[in-house]
Amino acid sequence: MPRQTAQESSCAAISCQNCGLYQLCLPMGLNDTDTSLLDRYVKRRRIFKRGEVLYRAGEKFTFVFAIRSGSVKTFISTDDGRLQITGFHIPGELLGLNAIDEKRYNCEAVALETTSACEISSDCFEELAREIPSVHYQMLKMMSREIKHNQELMLLLGKKNAEERLATYLLSLSRRFAMRNYSPTQFNLSMSRGDIGNYLGIAEETVSRIFTRFQEEGIIAGERRHIILSDFDRLNATARGVPHSSGAEIIRMPRTPRPR
Repeated sequence: MPRQTAQESSCAAISCQNCGLYQLCLPMGLNDTDTSLLDRYVKRRRIFKRGEVLYRAGEKFTFVFAIRSGSVKTFISTDDGRLQITGFHIPGELLGLNAIDEKRYNCEAVALETTSACEISSDCFEELAREIPSVHYQMLKMMSREIKHNQELMLLLGKKNAEERLATYLLSLSRRFAMRNYSPTQFNLSMSRGDIGNYLGIAEETVSRIFTRFQEEGIIAGERRHIILSDFDRLNATARGVPHSSGAEIIRMPRTPRPR
């Protein structure tokens, strides 16, 4: 059976087997083919409209959210009122785990499009981790992936130029969609060019210019927000900083010292 595209995911919710929460439920011996797998833990399923807030920074940690369809962005506000996007989240991924330590959410989560999410009580997570060692281990693996992601983001922002950043971002999305059994080569970018630029530390105009260049060079195709990764080899080469033969000028990012 061909993989579902991410464009179709806005209509069809992800299966429980492809959800991040499944990794916590599986050690308990629950039926791995039953779509009611999460019913024992899920307090409710909610639909969030585009722009609707799932949770705000500083609010008490009450739920972990498992995205079933749609997408969500998370961001923090700086002291001077600016916003810094910290992540984009797709079906099958979990939100709110970084609030476990302080028992309060440390960022804001907003739906980028109509989004369906399961809410799982934070008390349930703690109870499972205490009573079932295998569940505790799965949670540690999730946290480990978060740490790895943060390290990769630091490398992305500190060492790569604009083209390399965007290519790396597209490849990252491709891998994440593939993990959830969606097509790794065709998906929708529900986030705006401005949001992508904010996340990658690139001006919105530069993001648009690189997308146009990638299309002209046959690396990607698509219309508006629907993206087709046409040439994985060249996209990988661009992400690694390997020059190709098109002769296109690489857009370099200024190297600015990080604040201590």
